[in-house]
Amino acid sequence: MKLVVDNMSCHHCVKAITKAINNIDSKAQVTVDLAQKEVTIEGGTISQEAAIKAIDDAGYQFVGIR
Repeated sequence: MKLVVDNMSCHHCVKAITKAINNIDSKAQVTVDLAQKEVTIEGGTISQEAAIKAIDDAGYQFVGIR
């Protein structure tokens, strides 16, 4: 799944979002593209709703799906 996330600007953001997703599903592979404001999650069993909540709870703003 590809999620559009605002408020990401640095390596700390990448680590925070990756950790938030992996805390829910350790098998999920998370790729964060700061330039595109995109978080890609592959593998694992995390639901879209759980991923969005984890991102929001980490302090970032989910804005859409690609």
